Amino acid sequence: MSEQNRDARPLAPAAQRTYPTVRAVSFADVNEAWTQGLRDFRAAPAYGLVFGGIYAAGGIVVVLGATALGLGYLAYPLAAAFALIGPFAAVGLYEVSRRQEAGLSLSWHAVLGAIFNRRNVRLVWMGLITVLFFIAWICLVRVLVVIFLGTHTFPTLDDFLVALTLTSNGLLFLVLGHAVGAILSIALFSLTFVSFPLLLDRDIGVATAMLTSVHAVMASPVVAIGWAIIVVLLLMVACLPFFLGLLVVLPVLGHTTWHLYRKIVVPLARLSPRSREFPPIEIPASDS
Repeated sequence: MSEQNRDARPLAPAAQRTYPTVRAVSFADVNEAWTQGLRDFRAAPAYGLVFGGIYAAGGIVVVLGATALGLGYLAYPLAAAFALIGPFAAVGLYEVSRRQEAGLSLSWHAVLGAIFNRRNVRLVWMGLITVLFFIAWICLVRVLVVIFLGTHTFPTLDDFLVALTLTSNGLLFLVLGHAVGAILSIALFSLTFVSFPLLLDRDIGVATAMLTSVHAVMASPVVAIGWAIIVVLLLMVACLPFFLGLLVVLPVLGHTTWHLYRKIVVPLARLSPRSREFPPIEIPASDS
């Protein structure tokens, strides 16, 4: 069978109708996924560095653009919100891990072809949802700045930091701003926990992918929250040296996310014929 035919991944009609089944995972599964993610990055570092570099460059452009427009005080909120689109930026890394897992050859043509395949247009829609959350977060920050700190501008980031830390309104802005950011982050994380790799892996709709992602969070809430905290902290720390840490952090997180997805969503081959015929999503108890 040719490489092209093997990579087409045709699905039987019954398989296409199958709703994904999720299972509970443990922190041991997360640790194993980390090991597998590091292995994938070491096996094909060029792909990780390129995708990580593109993501880092995007962050630099966003922050420099805000500074050039006199909105330097948004540098921190922009850097924090930029972590929200990390799962979308890592789609290419999911494909690299998928091909390594399947024993398929790696090439830029194959990886980019899978991402921009017409069937994967749903990935674009999922990405737009992620970007909308990013825009909503920035707009809310602007509104909160006006409410708590007034309409005057801050010439430098230092002036903004002084207003934040040495005034009561600034402290209220910090508390409420982080609370709103946390709510948006939790909502987006629940929708994207496994949805991007799932859309890349199977021919399903965006709504089904998001619903499966929410069910995955519900099946392993402690592990999911722990993973979310790890991802946010790593991405924010990686942004500190002018986003350069993303060159390594993003690819490792991307590869790890793929393997964690594999442990959460039951592969089609392991589902019984009955589960292939009936649609409800099941959340089995943990095997441990």
